[in-house]
Amino acid sequence: MLARLDEIDWKILKELQEEGRITNVELSRRVGISAPPCLRRVRALEEAGYIKGYRALLDEKLLGYEVTVFAMVHLSSQAETDLKAFEAYVRTAPLVRECWMLSGEIDFILKCVAPDLKTFQAFVADLTGAPNVRNVKTSLTLRNSKDAAMVPLELDKPG
Repeated sequence: MLARLDEIDWKILKELQEEGRITNVELSRRVGISAPPCLRRVRALEEAGYIKGYRALLDEKLLGYEVTVFAMVHLSSQAETDLKAFEAYVRTAPLVRECWMLSGEIDFILKCVAPDLKTFQAFVADLTGAPNVRNVKTSLTLRNSKDAAMVPLELDKPG
């Protein structure tokens, strides 16, 4: 798939990643092609899965989520059914914003937000009691030094 992207496709991806609400007319101007082929290319990039979706990035602190915590979860079993059951549990937990399966001694790391520590502590009590959870270690964040939700398209293109 990657080999099929040309320079215009890369420009489209870069512009949309930086400004997802850009109009097709402005996008076509920035990438140097007319609007109809630009729209066709964007739709093709969406259909091929390069563009997964569009969303607004919200400020969790302004919306009352003052606490960000990472939870490291160690399961008592790494059987595929147990891993899938834990992932299904996490998908239903609204405070969990990201869940990553890891190699090594920690099975999953969860990025969680909560309005306060009391709410997060209640969640950890539930999480610790979830099936197959051996233990949970948490680290409260102090500050965020970098929050780059974008793919580093300024690097040399892979492939």
